[in-house]
Amino acid sequence: MDETLHWERQMTTMVTELYDALLSAGAPEDKARAAAEAVANYDREFGEIKSDLRMVKWAQAATFAMTVAIFGKLFIH
Repeated sequence: MDETLHWERQMTTMVTELYDALLSAGAPEDKARAAAEAVANYDREFGEIKSDLRMVKWAQAATFAMTVAIFGKLFIH
């Protein structure tokens, strides 16, 4: 399934603290809800980026370890 379609079908979430703060500051309810949902979407996207970055770091560490092992075998053997 296309990731974009899957994301659009998910239930919309929002940051309730931001929503409540915007309402108490006098923002209209629809605009406060839209802003809180936008912030929640950014938070989810950053979480996915962090997860991907963690995987890239592990792959880089494994590549470095294999390179050290190969050079060690070449020069120490």
